[in-house]
Amino acid sequence: MKAMIFAAGLGTRLKPFTDQHPKALATVNGKTLLEISILFLQKFGINEVIVNVHHFAEQIEKTIKDNNGFGSVVTISDERQEVLETGGGLLNAASYFNGEEDFVVMNVDVLTNLDLGKMIAQHLNEKNFATLAVLQRESSRKLLFDKQMVLCGWKNISTSQEKISRAVQPAIPFAFSGIQVLNREILNMPFTGKFSMIDVYLHFAKTQTIKGFDHTGDVFIDVGKPTSLQEAGSLGIF
Repeated sequence: MKAMIFAAGLGTRLKPFTDQHPKALATVNGKTLLEISILFLQKFGINEVIVNVHHFAEQIEKTIKDNNGFGSVVTISDERQEVLETGGGLLNAASYFNGEEDFVVMNVDVLTNLDLGKMIAQHLNEKNFATLAVLQRESSRKLLFDKQMVLCGWKNISTSQEKISRAVQPAIPFAFSGIQVLNREILNMPFTGKFSMIDVYLHFAKTQTIKGFDHTGDVFIDVGKPTSLQEAGSLGIF
């Protein structure tokens, strides 16, 4: 199985570090977020990875080359001209997954001890269109699921804005963890240019089975701010 790591973002919350570097090269206990992500995937037998780049792209390319991919075969998806967000970034790299029935996608700035192997097994056993790692935590944006953990919508908690794919009661809110296992059919998405994977999921949730994988209780840190880097470092597990 192959994977994609989203590493093209500007990382504005990590300023001033990201004024001179990509967020993927921020470090926790001497390891870059990129290395941590690659090593995380290796734990579950995933050694072929594509990484999208935009902000200080050449620094990421050099780091990968200098470290021999940290033991994985790493391909670059170049978004230097325009950062395409998560959905556009995946679509831009679609040809990398030719011949793959299913694959993993993750954000470079999420740190977790999630059992990805268990999540992949559930995805394959249930033949899901997509399986999204989610958990109960504070977040201003939530994905909404029915009692069977099938995706039915999205809500901005701060503004009460909702996007509903299927009306169900009750709709149970979970925060997205930025890790997903996808069937290759999702690459037939009816979008172009710059767009979010959330829009893709909400579109397909009307007709396909997109399930949540609840890993509440696992360690999870969204490494968006310098303080969260310090928090991750203090745990000593990354």
